[in-house]
Amino acid sequence: MAKDSLKIQNIVATTSLGKDVPLTKLAKTLSNTEYNPEQFPGLVLRVKTPKSAVLVFSSGNLVCTGTKSIAQVKEVIQEVIKQVKKVGVKVTITPKITVQNIVASGSIDVNLNLNFLALELENTEYEPEQFPGLVYKLVEPNATFLLFSNGKLVCTGTKNREQLEDSMLQLNKKIKEVQKRAQ
Repeated sequence: MAKDSLKIQNIVATTSLGKDVPLTKLAKTLSNTEYNPEQFPGLVLRVKTPKSAVLVFSSGNLVCTGTKSIAQVKEVIQEVIKQVKKVGVKVTITPKITVQNIVASGSIDVNLNLNFLALELENTEYEPEQFPGLVYKLVEPNATFLLFSNGKLVCTGTKNREQLEDSMLQLNKKIKEVQKRAQ
């Protein structure tokens, strides 16, 4: 399988603005927000382009979701800085971005016998009556795969492109080993 057939669908990243943010004031000033402090302490700020949602906490901590690249994460953070400026919060630092999780989708160009994989691979969960995919966990790098019988897959848990590619190489190797045993 070619490495570039993996497509990043979502990056979850965190950062801090280094300043407190008055969330009630922000919610009253901006129309693209949702804030229900009784239910959740963070404010949801929606950014149109690149399409994403950012959790803003009163401490100035942010959780950015929905982007598909680090460049987009940076764009979104700049947009948030612009938005909080409207309520008097002047961000003087360059926020350090930490990727927490990457979700990618792709496929292995073979049909998979999930029952056989569940028996042959370690760290799997497969309950076909509940869900049609097999869950396969890698330890190093930390990655979790959802594998489907048509060869399509979802990978989550990696924090950068290198880990993502490494986990795909390991998955391919494991599947080839298992398929050899099946013959």
